[in-house]
Amino acid sequence: MSFIEIRGLSKKYGNNTVLDNVDLNIEKGEVVAIIGPSGTGKSTLLRCLNLLEKPEKGELSVEGKKYDLTTKSSKKILELRQHTEMVFQQFNLFKNRNALDNVTEGLRIVKKIPKDTAEKIARKELDKVGMGNRLYHYPKHLSGGQQQRVAIARALALKPQLLLMDEPTSALDPELVGEVLLTIKRAAKEGNTILLVTHEMDFVRSVADRIIFLENGKIVADGKPEEIFENPENERLKLFLRNINMLRSADDYVI
Repeated sequence: MSFIEIRGLSKKYGNNTVLDNVDLNIEKGEVVAIIGPSGTGKSTLLRCLNLLEKPEKGELSVEGKKYDLTTKSSKKILELRQHTEMVFQQFNLFKNRNALDNVTEGLRIVKKIPKDTAEKIARKELDKVGMGNRLYHYPKHLSGGQQQRVAIARALALKPQLLLMDEPTSALDPELVGEVLLTIKRAAKEGNTILLVTHEMDFVRSVADRIIFLENGKIVADGKPEEIFENPENERLKLFLRNINMLRSADDYVI
């Protein structure tokens, strides 16, 4: 039995099938990256696992504990969300709370941890992501990269069994991307189990244990970085990587 098991995950928007009976196993401490064309269901997959979207069908198993992803039970939804944490594209920080309070909030409300203990945990996590000197800064006084690092600290402080990251650098200016990628790399080295959606291919190659290629709501390739990038067998994956390389070459070209 795998640490995380996803079975039969299916999601539609009207007549459009976004996820088509997806099965996926993730081992403890494994970093799995999801890549693929826009609109192929990558972000929807993450949102279904945290029940921010309701699938038509699907089951999530965490250390053998099974959850029906179609549940309407508030108790079951809350229980499931205590196993998973999401890092969003747009940070989703509380604008009227400083960095320390943003991280402390979940510990106090979700985990019912006393304020003093919660603040100690929050300070430690913020220090890990290089934000120990910005504890009392509000989001409007932080750069996008700094806000995302606070968001990552907030997620890690809750010690989720599965950390979900949805394009965590897509809303950042290019010069701020590196600091966030370094933060994620540190989180991976600490043994966190991570399911990551990103378009940063060089980062995926360096940090992921496995890469999933999603096409039309189905997993059509699943392998180690060297298998995916150096010896892809799926024709659609080959085309996707070729297009990525062409875009990169165009970016490098200077008139």
